[in-house]
Amino acid sequence: MKPIEPFEIYAIRYGHLGNRHAGENFLLADPHEFASDLDYFVWVLRRGETSIVVDTGFGEEAALRRGREQLRSPAETLRLLGLDPAQVNEVILTHLHYDHAGNLGQFPRARFHIQDREVAYATGRGMCHGALRAPFDLPDILEMIRHVYAGRAVFHDGEAEMAEGLHLHRVGGHSAGLQILRVWTRRGWVVLASDAAHFYTHFEQGRIFPVVYNVQEMLEGYRLLYQLADSPDHIVPGHDPLVMRYYPTAGPGLEGIVARLDCAPARE
Repeated sequence: MKPIEPFEIYAIRYGHLGNRHAGENFLLADPHEFASDLDYFVWVLRRGETSIVVDTGFGEEAALRRGREQLRSPAETLRLLGLDPAQVNEVILTHLHYDHAGNLGQFPRARFHIQDREVAYATGRGMCHGALRAPFDLPDILEMIRHVYAGRAVFHDGEAEMAEGLHLHRVGGHSAGLQILRVWTRRGWVVLASDAAHFYTHFEQGRIFPVVYNVQEMLEGYRLLYQLADSPDHIVPGHDPLVMRYYPTAGPGLEGIVARLDCAPARE
């Protein structure tokens, strides 16, 4: 059998949020415990001439309105990896929250891979409740619907093999149609958890992030992370600043901006 050609995986850090308190990171948190800052990432998968963007981040207006620090434009930062966002053909959206599905208009050629349940949820009766619609931005949802009508949405229902060595899995929990990625790399199967686990602490200790659609699905999602990854060190959480500390930089001048996730982490 011909071996699977591995993907390279890059994490691009484009945003930051500090001054967190424990209750913002963990449901039922002890008010005296440590609360980590949040980093915001988009990811790139690369194999040969193929490049796939995973999530599109938030824009400047959303950052200002929500009090987040946008360190750099997610789309424009792709150019550091030699990618022109206008030429990207495939984008995977892990879910439609504002920090993962903004800037869709900056990818005019792309097809957007999304779970059925995420679009149904973001446009359904749950959005009548302020607490449930708070992580979504209406302009992003409207833009996604335009892509659906333009034939540029690719819907997945649960598990799907997008390409050899690249599998999508619906987890839910944080959002109804949240999906994670299982990616074959030179170090084995890596799982991009996105918001299935914001921090290492979430899946290592079974903690619950307070923005949650279904607590049971979130907890079961941690089990799936372990099942799909080759080891706990092959699981990459979606917002943990430790990712940039553990993984090597992608090249000179990219320290703190782009990390290589297909290399083994140096965990402390």
